[in-house]
Amino acid sequence: MTSMLEGKTALVTGGGNGIGRAAALAFAREGARVAVADYEAEAASATVALINQAGGQAISLSGDVTDAAQVKAIVDAAVAAYGRLDCAFNNAGIAPHQVDAAGLFTTDWSEASFDRMIAVNLKSVWLCLKYEIPVMQAQGGGAIVNTASIAGLIGLKNATAYVAAKHGMIGLTKTAAMEYAEDNVRVNAVCPGFIRTRMTAKTLEQREDQIAGRTPMGRVGNPEEIAEMVVWLCSDRASYVTGAAYAVDGGWTAM
Repeated sequence: MTSMLEGKTALVTGGGNGIGRAAALAFAREGARVAVADYEAEAASATVALINQAGGQAISLSGDVTDAAQVKAIVDAAVAAYGRLDCAFNNAGIAPHQVDAAGLFTTDWSEASFDRMIAVNLKSVWLCLKYEIPVMQAQGGGAIVNTASIAGLIGLKNATAYVAAKHGMIGLTKTAAMEYAEDNVRVNAVCPGFIRTRMTAKTLEQREDQIAGRTPMGRVGNPEEIAEMVVWLCSDRASYVTGAAYAVDGGWTAM
């Protein structure tokens, strides 16, 4: 059986850990050549090493996805390496505790924390789209997946700017999907529930039992379970799917 992404190329931001690493490995498993980008250069290189060890082909890139020039450089480097860009997974993101806002209600967030969250979790996705889409238009099409969250579908206490950014990302995804459908550029979002990653480690340490108990499937998810949805959305098997936001959350948002 032919691999889903045989002969294609993929760019993954935030590919050094967690969902991004799992997706990069899944892209490679399905035959894609992968450009792994991460703010932490060593983490990106570690993901590339795993891909190469498994017989895949990958390069590592680094940069700040909130900076337009650096995002352009990342996209340009991926295209220079592989000649085209078929798939992009815009996955880089941060959690409230990474902007000193853990446990805070809306009025307690600082302006600096709010602005940093919006920059990393929303503006960066727009910047990625800004430079990825023209490449895909010029080559006749492509597929993009943005990492949103169940926080883009519902409200969550103590996550004000995170929720705002993820809701905004889904709106951005739907709008871009409408605008570029005629160019054969598909844009979708994946909405993870509580997934076992470095970003969620502190939360799960404090209340994993509570979270699992609230989840219909009775457990938190694994990065690989998100990666499978991402790879499918980027494949030709999802050729009629665009503008969608898929919850992969063990049933959390079904309640």
